[in-house]
Amino acid sequence: MWSEAELRRADSRWATLDTTRRDALSMGTHWRILVVDNDPDVHAATLAALEGHTLFERPLVFMHAFSGDEAKSLLLKETDLAMVILNVVPEQASPGLDLVDFIRHSAGLRNTRIVLRTGQPGQVPDLDTLLRYDINDYRTKAELTPDRLLAMVVTAVRSYKQLCAVDASRVSLEMIVRSSASLLETKDAYEFASAVLTQLAALLNVEREGLVCVQRGENRRDYYVLAASGRFSELAGLPLDLLSQGPELDLLCTSIAKRYNVFGESGGLALHIGHKDEQDFVVFMDVPRNHRGLEPQLLDVLCANLSTLLHNRGLLGRLHESAYHDPLVNLPNRAHFVEEVNDCARHGATDYVLALIDIDDFSATNEVMGHRFGDRLLEKVARCLEASLPPGVLLARLGADTFGVLGSVRQVRPRSLLECVRQPLNIDGVPHKVSLTCGYVLLPDEPQAGADLVKDATIALKRAKRDHRGQDLQYAVQMGTEARARALLRSELREAIDNEQLFLVYQPQLNLDTHALVGLEALLRWRTVDGGFVPPDQFIPVAEHSGLIVALGQWVLATACATMRELLDANAAPQRMAVNVSTVQLQDPGFFDIVCAALDHSGLQGEHLELEITESVAVLPTQFLEHTLSALRAKGITIAIDDFGTGYS
Repeated sequence: MWSEAELRRADSRWATLDTTRRDALSMGTHWRILVVDNDPDVHAATLAALEGHTLFERPLVFMHAFSGDEAKSLLLKETDLAMVILNVVPEQASPGLDLVDFIRHSAGLRNTRIVLRTGQPGQVPDLDTLLRYDINDYRTKAELTPDRLLAMVVTAVRSYKQLCAVDASRVSLEMIVRSSASLLETKDAYEFASAVLTQLAALLNVEREGLVCVQRGENRRDYYVLAASGRFSELAGLPLDLLSQGPELDLLCTSIAKRYNVFGESGGLALHIGHKDEQDFVVFMDVPRNHRGLEPQLLDVLCANLSTLLHNRGLLGRLHESAYHDPLVNLPNRAHFVEEVNDCARHGATDYVLALIDIDDFSATNEVMGHRFGDRLLEKVARCLEASLPPGVLLARLGADTFGVLGSVRQVRPRSLLECVRQPLNIDGVPHKVSLTCGYVLLPDEPQAGADLVKDATIALKRAKRDHRGQDLQYAVQMGTEARARALLRSELREAIDNEQLFLVYQPQLNLDTHALVGLEALLRWRTVDGGFVPPDQFIPVAEHSGLIVALGQWVLATACATMRELLDANAAPQRMAVNVSTVQLQDPGFFDIVCAALDHSGLQGEHLELEITESVAVLPTQFLEHTLSALRAKGITIAIDDFGTGYS
C-alpha cells in the first residue's frame, strides 16, 4: 500500500503542473476526482482500482485530501471537478456534512457528484439528511469491489457530463438572449451585421473571422458583402459574385440556395438569417473542422432569434416614438423632457428656465367626474399651454397631471403660463374652471443632470402647492436643503419609533378659579440617542406627511389610556386624559375603532378621554367629519378645539 507521504507527493505533481497544462485540464480534457479520507490505504486502493481508465474519451485524474480543511483548500481552486468521494467521518464524530455544504455553496460546485463512503453502515446519515445536503450516493467500503467502484464512478461522471452539457446550453442561450438587446440597439444594417459577427464569434469561442452578405434582389448576383472582419475585411462592400472561388463562397452559395445552415467538411460555417418581410442575411464564420462550440439545435435557435431581431428592427422607429411620446395629449413624455434638459445643461444654456405646471385638485376632479372627463381635461390644458408658448419652447407631459416647460427666460414666463386657463374650459359641453400651480428653476451656470433639475423644480412645485396654490414659485437652494432635512428627519423618525425613543409626558390642566387639577394632556416627546430632544413642531408635521402619525397616534392613545387606568386604580386620577389628534388620523377610516380599542383595553369609560383637534379639520368633508365626531361623542368622549383663539380657530 502507498503511504500518506507517497500519496501527497503524487498529488503534488498535479499541483505543480505547468500553466498551459493546468489551463487545459480546466477546459475539460480530464475527469477530475477528489478523494477525501484520513486513511492512506483507502486512497491507494482507490487509485489501484481506477487509475488508467478512460471514460467518455477522457482519462481520470485524482486529487487527494486527508482532512476536511485540506479538502476545502483544494476545492476553492477547482472549477471543473467531476466527483468527490468523501469519507462519512473524515475526522469528527459527526458526518462530514459541513464539507458537503462547503462544496455546494462556498465552492459553488453544484454539478459535482458527491458520494459518501463509510466504513460502517451505521455511520450513514438518514434519508432526510441525504436529500437536504444534495448528496448523490453513499456506499460502504466493504461493498465497493474494484468493479463496483468503477461502475459507481462511470455513473457519477456520466451524470456530471450531462449536467455540464445542460449548463453549457443554458449559458449559450443566455448569451443569445443577452445579445438580443445590443443587436436591437444597432442604428443601421451595417452596425447590425457587424454586431452579429461579434456575437457569433463569442458564442462559438473563435476569432472574429467572417463576413455577412445581404440580399438586394432575387438571385445570387444581388447579394453583396455588408460587413466583414479579420482576413475578410477587404471584401466589405463587394458583390458576392466578385468573391474568389473557395470554400467560403461555396458555403455561402449553398446556404443561400438551400435557405438553411451549412457546415463545411473542411471547416467553416454558413448561417441563413431571413424573414419573409425583411432582407435575407447570410453569415460565414471561419471555424475549425469538427468544432463543437454550439450544438446544431442551438445554432437553429440563434438563427431564429436573429431573424426575429431583423424583423423587429423595422419596428424600432415606432418603439422609439412610444418611449418618448405621450399619446393621450400628443406631447413628448418625461423621458424626452429629461434628455432635452440634459442637453441644455451640457451646452451651458444658463438663460433657460425649467417650469413644472400642475392642475390643482385634478385627482378629486378625476374621481368625481370620471377618468374620461379627466383625460379630456388633460387634453384641453395641453392645448391651452401649447397655444400660449412661442415656437422652439418644449412642452411635455411629465406625470398624471403635471406638464413640463423648457425654454429661454425670454420665451417662458411662468406667471403668464397660469393665465392660459383664466377662462373656464369647455369639456364635452360642460364649462369647467381650472387653476394651475407652477414651480420653476433657472438652469445653473455649472452643468447639472436633467433629472436633478426636474427634482429641484418638483420641490418648488410641491412648496407652491402647499403654500401658494394657484401661483408660481421659483426654486431656492434653501428649499432643497429643507426637503433633504425633512427626508432625513423622516428616516430618523422611523428608526426612533422602532427603537422606542418616543415617549409621553403629561401636562396638568388646572381650573383657573380653584387651581384644582382637572385633567392631564398627553404630549409626545422624542429623545435622541445623544440625550437631546427633537421639537414636536419639527417631527409631528413629518409624521403627518409620511403617514406615520396613524400608527404613532394609535400608540399614544393606548399609552395615555393605560396611564389613566393606573391613576384611577391608585385613586390619583383627574377627571380626564386629553390626547391630541391630527387631521390625518381623523381621515383614517379605522380611527373610531382605534379609539374604542384603546378604551376597551384599558377599561376606561369615554368620559375619561378628551380628544383635542385643531381647526384644520374643517378641510375634511362635512358629512364624514360630523359622522366621526358624533360617534365619538356618543361614546362619552369630549371633543375640544386645541390652541383656541389662534390661527383660524
